[in-house]
Amino acid sequence: MSDLYLLWRNLFRRKLRTFLMMLAIFVAFVIYGVLGSIHYAFEHGVDSSADNRLVVVNKITFIQPLPYAYVGKIAAIKGVKNLTFANWFGGYYQDARNQIGTFAVDPESYLRIYRDDLRIDPAARDAFIHDRTSMVVGEAIATKYGWKVGDRIPINSNIFTNKTDGSHTWELTVAGIAYAAKESFNTSFIIFQYENFNESKTFGKDTVGWITLETDSAAVNDKVAATIDDLFANSTAETNTQSEKAFGKAFLAQLGNIALIITLVVGAAFATILMIVGNTMVMAVRERTKEIAVLKTLGFPSWRIWRQVLGESVLLSLLGGVPGLLVAGLLVTLLSKLASGAIPGLALTLPVAGLGVAFMLLLGVVTGFLPAWNALRLNIVTALGRL
Repeated sequence: MSDLYLLWRNLFRRKLRTFLMMLAIFVAFVIYGVLGSIHYAFEHGVDSSADNRLVVVNKITFIQPLPYAYVGKIAAIKGVKNLTFANWFGGYYQDARNQIGTFAVDPESYLRIYRDDLRIDPAARDAFIHDRTSMVVGEAIATKYGWKVGDRIPINSNIFTNKTDGSHTWELTVAGIAYAAKESFNTSFIIFQYENFNESKTFGKDTVGWITLETDSAAVNDKVAATIDDLFANSTAETNTQSEKAFGKAFLAQLGNIALIITLVVGAAFATILMIVGNTMVMAVRERTKEIAVLKTLGFPSWRIWRQVLGESVLLSLLGGVPGLLVAGLLVTLLSKLASGAIPGLALTLPVAGLGVAFMLLLGVVTGFLPAWNALRLNIVTALGRL
């Protein structure tokens, strides 16, 4: 009789109890797989930013603007190779719930800075540069709304008013579709001409939201950043210069601390399951006290019984956790399609799945250690006399 056979039979001795424990573990790993994949996609997208790109924002908060005059002054600093700027527009389409990341940019410099991240047809690029009322739409947004080149689309703002007609709407022509050159680049955006925006908005004229620049190399990042911040020290709009990765993480933090949310939710689920499964395994071993004593009497080594009990707990965790990760993978794939590329790279990746399996093994060992230890130390005479 093999150890695996005994392990399997003991685990499913009480089928309903085993099924309920597997169900609890299954739910926990579905939650872990989905939230872990979202977190990984956000982090991976931010970490894929170029090492030699810096972002200059207002020192108070990045939602406060900077004077447009800063653009020329920063461009003249030694070590700055390319530079562009952008304004947050607060855009949405038709309904305020249809929020779209919309930015007013300088077409030529913006497309030059992000030349390795975006693919745009040369004709579309030329049209965008020369048509003041045009926009470039990310692939995810174009797919979501069915927009195509030449369409005239009204884009609304929840921040700015168009002084030409007093509305919150800017009518823009789709000059082209922007495709991601990297899987991690988010194409859920719209960019349109800053010059058009600056002339038509009712407040904040000649200001920019942030300035993005390329340095000669990542090695001079700290020096360039210090030079910029020193240049505008004690001014009415002091600056904070940081890497694009740091800026991206700060921007995501406005949506909430994703890592903390995931840790709390998954941690609560695992703590609950740890107590339930651990307590159930202790009870299961106590029910078999007489059987364990008989096995020891027949010559089964204590280490073999210890291995059997611990193996039950690990197998239980794997039987509940692996299907949970598989279902999480399906849900993440569905979510990725529904999000239409808003979260690039969203998938149940190997690092997330690998960490999930490690959690399963850890869960099995932690919940099975005490019952296995009790079985290992069980005294034959005491156990037979107890029943």
